[in-house]
Amino acid sequence: MDEKSQELFTRAKKHIPGGVNSPVRAFGSVGRTPRFIRSAKGDRITDVDGNEMIDYVCSWGPGILGHAHPQVIEAVKDACDQGLSFGAPTAREVELAELIAELVPSMEVSRLVSSGTEAVMSAIRAARGYTGRDKIIKFKGCYHGHSDGLLVKAGSAALTTSVPDSAGVPADYTKNTLVALYNDPASVEQLFAENPGEIAAVIVEPVAANMGVVLPREGFLQFLRNITKKNGALLIFDEVITGFRLALGGAQQYYGIVPDLTTLGKIVGGGMPIGAYGGRREIMQCVSPDGPVYQAGTLSGNPVATAAGLKTLQILKEHPEIYQGLEEKTHYLAESVRQAAKGSVTVNQVGSLMSIFFTEEPVVDYESAVHSDTKCYADYFGYLLEHGVYVAPAQFEAMFVSAAHTREDIEQTCRMMEAYFAGA
Repeated sequence: MDEKSQELFTRAKKHIPGGVNSPVRAFGSVGRTPRFIRSAKGDRITDVDGNEMIDYVCSWGPGILGHAHPQVIEAVKDACDQGLSFGAPTAREVELAELIAELVPSMEVSRLVSSGTEAVMSAIRAARGYTGRDKIIKFKGCYHGHSDGLLVKAGSAALTTSVPDSAGVPADYTKNTLVALYNDPASVEQLFAENPGEIAAVIVEPVAANMGVVLPREGFLQFLRNITKKNGALLIFDEVITGFRLALGGAQQYYGIVPDLTTLGKIVGGGMPIGAYGGRREIMQCVSPDGPVYQAGTLSGNPVATAAGLKTLQILKEHPEIYQGLEEKTHYLAESVRQAAKGSVTVNQVGSLMSIFFTEEPVVDYESAVHSDTKCYADYFGYLLEHGVYVAPAQFEAMFVSAAHTREDIEQTCRMMEAYFAGA
């Protein structure tokens, strides 16, 4: 069933670390050989062995319209015909910045970059430059890309100190990164109390989606908005995943909270490599060449990536009913799992984001998420994979639904899940 994938994986491991260019793709936590994908269309992906699967990874989020949407592909082809990269400004960059400002009003001024990691790294630098402070607060279990200062986790009894969570990151790089607990206001209050006048920003995934999908408790995001204002710090929403997915205006529209800075990725590029960060004009005027905060990139605003992103956002703007359809399909899927599992799992869902945790306890933060049974998840993943349903190859990742998922495919997926839980 996967001979060609196995052959490619063997070859890849000779010249690529772990045989993959992003760790989760190695299928390490589910004990299988990764499927090497040949093509994708709509809500289906096909691997090199010809196995066709209903896809709920959606390139980890960008595929909100489905794979290879005809209008997006046409826009990309037209852009390619005009040249791949210029290292100079283009009209499309201006159009995309204008559309971002329209759809996400808090991003009055934005800068395009080439990835979500780069967007977050740059937003934090801008926050530090604007406030003149060095320290930032992040939350345990929230992932903000692989820049050195953010690859940290807190010890069980030490919220005010951080140690690198990756080899190759000097401790000095993380000494100004403070780690609080998601959905725990007291942990944030403690850090502000212990570091008066030193915290530049609080950065948060408004819906955590990198420890599985974990929703903010009622009032938590408003609390973050209030405490940052009170202490002269900035609030940064990392909407690399939630941006344009929970709503046309992202999680900040969905929850009605306005951050100072926002980072975007995934959907803003329509499947091409791109990211963006932005916020109020007075903050973004600190960024070079207007201000002293330096940030640059040869491929920033790439004309092919901006073509894909601009067309994707235009389609979402013209068809706001897409969001209602996404919500309905994902809710239907979540309810079907809950009924089939009979309390043996916890399902978290908001909009078109969803996670199935193999634990009977509510999952509200990092600690409750990691109590999930990863061996059971691996078994569940393998069953679905063998029956033509492709979900995230790791317990602590999100499940994405796209506009291309048909009701028939959702129902087929539900039947496969029901069959798994019936035999589990």
